[in-house]
Amino acid sequence: MRQPRIFLASADQTSLQSLRQVLQREGYLVAGTAQDGSQALRLIHTLHPDLVILDSELIGTGALEVARFINEKQVAPIIMLASSWHRNIISKARDFPVFAYLIKPVQENALLPAVEAALANYEKLARLEEEVNKLKETLAARKLIERAKGILMETLGITEAEAYRRIQRQSMDRCVPMKTIAEAIIVAHDLQKEEQHKK
Repeated sequence: MRQPRIFLASADQTSLQSLRQVLQREGYLVAGTAQDGSQALRLIHTLHPDLVILDSELIGTGALEVARFINEKQVAPIIMLASSWHRNIISKARDFPVFAYLIKPVQENALLPAVEAALANYEKLARLEEEVNKLKETLAARKLIERAKGILMETLGITEAEAYRRIQRQSMDRCVPMKTIAEAIIVAHDLQKEEQHKK
């Protein structure tokens, strides 16, 4: 099984070294580190880590900007570090994939469970999103097939079952999805209607 690749971003060199030691001792691969936000952005974009541990007090480009980039690119889950409890940080980072908040100095018995939970929950979330996208695609395909069936029923005077069989047969004969056949029927019908309007 591949080792999770973790990226560390903190202006605190001591904190970076401590985190690296704990993670490497537990078998995680530290893919890279950064002490300022702009460097973190460049390296995260290049390295595509499995998890980002992000200090809320980064130099230069702020932690929230880095979190926004990670969210937009759907790179990895985030564990946010803070020197004290800030409800403000939590509310601002609510839209980003922040799976845990840890107070510095980070204790090993808090870090490791947070890492495991973030990795596992992000993976579950990614699977759910994939399932949702597949369902959306299926629904969109069904809508197109329904519309194409309606066109065939209207133009050819056939039953719904026969219209469906025709689309299915074309799909099998051409080795393409039924959605593709449906799209072709709809496009041809729309073009024909446009031509009739021009006349």
